[in-house]
Amino acid sequence: MQRNATTQFPILLVHGLFGFDRVGGFELFHGIKQALRAAGARVFIPYLSATHSNEARGEQLLAQIERILSGTGAERVNLIGHSQGALAARYAGAIAPDRVASVTSVSGPNHGSELIDFLYKALTPGRLPEHVAHKVATLFADFISLLSGQAQLPHAAIAALAALTTEGVGAFNDKYPQGLPKNWGGNGAHRVNGVRYYSWSGTLQDTQNGAFNAMDPLPAFCQAFSEYFITEAGQNDGLVGRFSSHLGKVIRSDYPLDHMDIINQTTGRSRTGTDPVELYVRHAERLRKAGL
Repeated sequence: MQRNATTQFPILLVHGLFGFDRVGGFELFHGIKQALRAAGARVFIPYLSATHSNEARGEQLLAQIERILSGTGAERVNLIGHSQGALAARYAGAIAPDRVASVTSVSGPNHGSELIDFLYKALTPGRLPEHVAHKVATLFADFISLLSGQAQLPHAAIAALAALTTEGVGAFNDKYPQGLPKNWGGNGAHRVNGVRYYSWSGTLQDTQNGAFNAMDPLPAFCQAFSEYFITEAGQNDGLVGRFSSHLGKVIRSDYPLDHMDIINQTTGRSRTGTDPVELYVRHAERLRKAGL
C-alpha cells in the first residue's frame, strides 16, 4: 500500500534525556526517520543537550527550529518529542506558537515520573536507606552506560533529573500548561494558540519479564524500573506512568511497548503486535490530513 505522509510542515523528532545520535548500536529513532521519509515527509532530528533543564533544552530546540525553517523555507514545524523531548517540544510550542504547527508527546513525562522521584531521592544523600539508594542508583547508572557508553552517571544529570520529578514538572506545567488534561487520565485541549497537541505511549505487558537478555537488555531495565511506581503500578512503560504521558488528543496510552521499544529500540528479539515505526508513519498521515 502506498503511504502518503507528505505533511505541509517538516517533522522534527526530538530526543529525550541522555538522547544521543546512536543508542545501543542503533540510531536513536531506529528506522523511523527513514520510514517517514519514504512516505514523503521531510524529517530532521535536532540534537539537544543530553542532560539539561526542560527550558534550556527548549531554547536549544527553538534555535534549531529557526535554522530548519530558514533552510527549508517552511513557515512552521511539527514536533514529535520522546520522553523529555516532549517537554522541550511543549516549551517551543508555548513560546513560539507561530513557529510550531503541532506538538506530539511520545511517552512524555508530562506530569513527572515516579521513577525519577525515587531516583532523585536515591542520588540525594540521606533521603533513602543506603542499600536501597545504592540499588536504584546503580541500576540507573548501568542503564545510562548502556545507552551512552558512559560508565558513570554524569554529574549534570542530577540537576536534569530534578526537572523531571513530579515537583519539577509541576513547576514547568504552571508556566506552560498548553495541552494538559484538566482531569487525571483524560484528554487535554487539542488546539491551543493555533498549535495542535497529541500524545501516545505504552505500558509494560504481563508477557514481559525481567529476565536479562544480553542481546536485548533494555526490556529488563524497564521491567526493573517499573517496580518503583506506586500510583501507576502496572500502568507504566518502565520510565513514565501511563496517565502522566497524556497530552492534548490522546491517541492511545497503552500500546504494548516499553519506554525504549516505542522508539524502535529492540534487538535480539522478534516483535509481534504493534509496530512502533508504523505509529509514526500513521501519525504523519494524520498530520497531513489535518493540513499540518
